[in-house]
Amino acid sequence: MVQVTTPQEIEKESKRTIEALYGNSISNFKIREVFALPEFGPRVAWDVQVTFSLEGKKNTVDLEIQEKSGNVTNARLIDTMDPI
Repeated sequence: MVQVTTPQEIEKESKRTIEALYGNSISNFKIREVFALPEFGPRVAWDVQVTFSLEGKKNTVDLEIQEKSGNVTNARLIDTMDPI
């Protein structure tokens, strides 16, 4: 794995992870929020919230990406909804 420190690296690893979990047929991939973990002190990981469309539904997933290794240690589906 590779170190993840820049916004471009965060987007690349987030999209790679979502495609691994949900397949290559996702669309409208977008990073919604990015937070450093922990909130105070030296940064260890990124909390990344992404949205994407799959099979006509909009999905929101929260990822925890380790900064040094790029490993995703947590992926959680937050919401699935029909677009307006």
